[in-house]
Amino acid sequence: MDKRRAWREQELQLVARWNAASERYRDAQTEISRQSPSPGEGAPVSDAVLRAETARAEIEAMRKQIARLKVEFSNGKRY
Repeated sequence: MDKRRAWREQELQLVARWNAASERYRDAQTEISRQSPSPGEGAPVSDAVLRAETARAEIEAMRKQIARLKVEFSNGKRY
């Protein structure tokens, strides 16, 4: 039973991290779109672009972790 509790905590933490990273990514994208210059000008250069890239990388890392958890579950190693 302790394993199930630990797994559930791990899954809840992963969901919380996913939601936080998604929110940061959306906020950065919104800021980038507000800063967007008219067509023909250069791309917006700001820390919003860096924050968006960082959040996107974090989401990609979590996708890999989710895939590992799904494999563990389907192999019967979880629950």
